[in-house]
Amino acid sequence: MNHVFPRHSKAKLPTAVGGEGCYLIDADGKRYLDGSGGAAVSCLGHGDTEVVEAVKAQLDRLAFAHTGFFTSESAEELADLLIANAPEGIDRVYLVSGGSEATEAAIKLARQYWVEKGEPQRGKLIARKQSYHGNTIGALSAGGNEWRRAQFGPLLLDVSHIDPCYEYRLRHEGESPEEYGRRAADALEAEIQRLGPENVMGFMAEPVVGATAGALAPAPGYFQRIREICDCHGVLLILDEVMCGMGRTGTLFACEQDGVRPDILCVAKGLGAGYQPIGAMLCTAEIYDTIAQGSGFFQHGHTYMGHPAAAAAGKAVVSAILDRGLLPRVQEMGEKLHAKLTDRFGQHPHVGDIRGRGLFRAIELVEDRDSKEPFDPARGLAARIKKAAFAEGLICYPMSGTLDGRRGDHVLLAPPFIIEEAQLDELVDKLDRAIEASI
Repeated sequence: MNHVFPRHSKAKLPTAVGGEGCYLIDADGKRYLDGSGGAAVSCLGHGDTEVVEAVKAQLDRLAFAHTGFFTSESAEELADLLIANAPEGIDRVYLVSGGSEATEAAIKLARQYWVEKGEPQRGKLIARKQSYHGNTIGALSAGGNEWRRAQFGPLLLDVSHIDPCYEYRLRHEGESPEEYGRRAADALEAEIQRLGPENVMGFMAEPVVGATAGALAPAPGYFQRIREICDCHGVLLILDEVMCGMGRTGTLFACEQDGVRPDILCVAKGLGAGYQPIGAMLCTAEIYDTIAQGSGFFQHGHTYMGHPAAAAAGKAVVSAILDRGLLPRVQEMGEKLHAKLTDRFGQHPHVGDIRGRGLFRAIELVEDRDSKEPFDPARGLAARIKKAAFAEGLICYPMSGTLDGRRGDHVLLAPPFIIEEAQLDELVDKLDRAIEASI
């Protein structure tokens, strides 16, 4: 008898029993190419012996020590490594156990910062439509995906949402990408003015939107303008790199490519690469010092934060990304993946857009290319593609609701950084067959 509470009670899942490189293996011996790294998690693939040995060695020394009483060597070393490679001004690391915990901590830190600064009226958070920041109540409130939010509406915090920077859908005819980027960013200025600048504590956004919009990168100049607006009004810029960070887009931190420095930054997923559950919230020295010189106590915490074995995994993963030359490899293989997707689907009658950065790519599916009309949601296209791809032996990340939480479909791809070119061909071939079987 099965007593696991699964994600979906009507789905019968195979049992994973092994993993080798870019493949997962089920109990029947079937191999699945992990074309999405689960949910953009398994950046080093499966069975990385160096990471496994780092976790084992840490467990041999110390499994757990509560952070209310102790720090640990592995936590200190991971924090030092992250800060040595973080955007300018980022100085402190708060280790947690996943992405939702990281974004939840970011929201609470932003609020406490303003309270301790003597501006307790600053309690408004602005985020974007079609964003995803996690499943805890604060994180879900910040997220702008209406399908995920709908049934929990009465529980959610009052968060404002502006339009995403969605060039394929929202750039006007005759408008340059740069002009659109500024116009999209200026929506933040308008919302701050509507709420009253003195009431706004922060703006939260994913540098490259993941699950809900499919590897949606910003227009040129968008985040530079966002930074200007935040600075003008004293609003904290919170960047959620839970899915797009830790090398996924070709730089360790995704925001590096947009030349922008956040005040608070969240990472997870690729930080542990699936070898341990870990996430982190990073912040500037100014924010940390405000708390340290005020109450001295961040009124927040979780039992397993700063877990020594998780921190050891995180350090081993980040070290592997940096020391094995995986960042330039992500850029190289990402361009090859984009070229292969363009070659196969660039003229496909139902593929409207192919986008992304590094090994974080997506295709957006449409009923009609000219009008960009999406498929009828009743068709359940994303779910059909996911099922067909899985039958082919491909794990990918199709999602519906790309436009507004209800309409639109995309397929997100986020394979391990170690993927070979022949495996990219395998990925594209299997995805092609899955799409053709589903439309």
